[in-house]
Amino acid sequence: MSRFKSDFLRTLDERGFIHQISDEAGLDELFAKETVTAYIGFDPTAPSLHAGGLIQIMMLHWMQQTGHRPISLMGGGTGMVGDPSFKDDARQLMTIDTIESNIASIKRVFANYLSYGEGAKDAMMINNGDWLRDINYLEFLRDVGRHFSVNRMLSFDSVKTRLDREQSLSFLEFNYMILQAYDFVELNKRYGCRLQMGGSDQWGNIVNGIDLGHRMGTPQLYALTSPLLTTASGAKMGKSLNGAVWLNPDMLSAYDFWQYWRNTEDADVSRFLKLYTTLPMDEIARLSALAGSEINEVKKILATEVTAMLHGRENAEQAAETARKTFEEGALADNLPSIDVAKSELEAGIGLLALIVKAGLAASNGEARRHVQGGAVRINDVAISDERKIIGSGEVTADGVIKLSLGKKKHILVRPA
Repeated sequence: MSRFKSDFLRTLDERGFIHQISDEAGLDELFAKETVTAYIGFDPTAPSLHAGGLIQIMMLHWMQQTGHRPISLMGGGTGMVGDPSFKDDARQLMTIDTIESNIASIKRVFANYLSYGEGAKDAMMINNGDWLRDINYLEFLRDVGRHFSVNRMLSFDSVKTRLDREQSLSFLEFNYMILQAYDFVELNKRYGCRLQMGGSDQWGNIVNGIDLGHRMGTPQLYALTSPLLTTASGAKMGKSLNGAVWLNPDMLSAYDFWQYWRNTEDADVSRFLKLYTTLPMDEIARLSALAGSEINEVKKILATEVTAMLHGRENAEQAAETARKTFEEGALADNLPSIDVAKSELEAGIGLLALIVKAGLAASNGEARRHVQGGAVRINDVAISDERKIIGSGEVTADGVIKLSLGKKKHILVRPA
């Protein structure tokens, strides 16, 4: 039985989105009795968000699905400063042109998860540059800055972590948390926003906004954070050996995105189905109970569902079909070069480096080793980091081939002969 009575918090709770809430009972009551407006801020530090930001987008998605109004706040103003939270050093400052270009590019992804419009429950895309860029500094110091205690700000984990590492924190970055707090107050004033959500590393910044709101006369504001996610083996979400798993299709294809989720570790499958798909909980429970070889089928369902939300159902199914043809039918044999390796050699096992050289993907073991160390080598689309790995008949797929890849464009089918 969920501890929440509102649909939104109950949904977030059962799917594993909740890390901390500033006032559980108060926020639950608010969601149960009225249409709530809430926001999450997104930094325009690149032309695309990556898969690590999907958990935040899904929180906004569920908010709208349960009858409330989400705001995706673009950091057109705060992006000029850069969030120092838990960063080792200062971010590179961006020009306004770069920030605006990044925002325009990032925006395209949100329409796949949220319905924007003018209605009471339609999502809103807002840029905090609308109010931050025209601030009068002296008035801002007098009206807003006076409410902040430097002693308290120094106690925040995000600041302490930086100072403990003896990394300097510039005055510019120190202002970031004041600006973020002010965003919350401004969004309440303009749109009646009562809740700010974000990753658990944003807790101090969000609570700052609640405190500022209290001092500046807003109604009670609330904070809700999600856990900072890593994979079961400790890797950061949204990062692969080949770099960031971008959400924009011009930066990462639907097929490569599908493959990222298809390669989910066994221990993460159930959790990711809850967080990143809209499958009903009873269906997720059924899928989570499957084990053994069946878990690979569940990973394909996970990959297809996550990809369908971002790239559309047709592109997701096409990606799944391309993978199926490659690995189950060997249907890409006409398109991909292949080499024959004696069955006896595969049964005995052949060293990865030797196989790379044999396939013509490297001229020597030394060159092959550098490719492996650089994260460029994959077997059956799974990245291989162990240069001493032995490739054997266990890697042969159901259709009788092993796909050996170097980077994104060089693929060889290894056929037992």
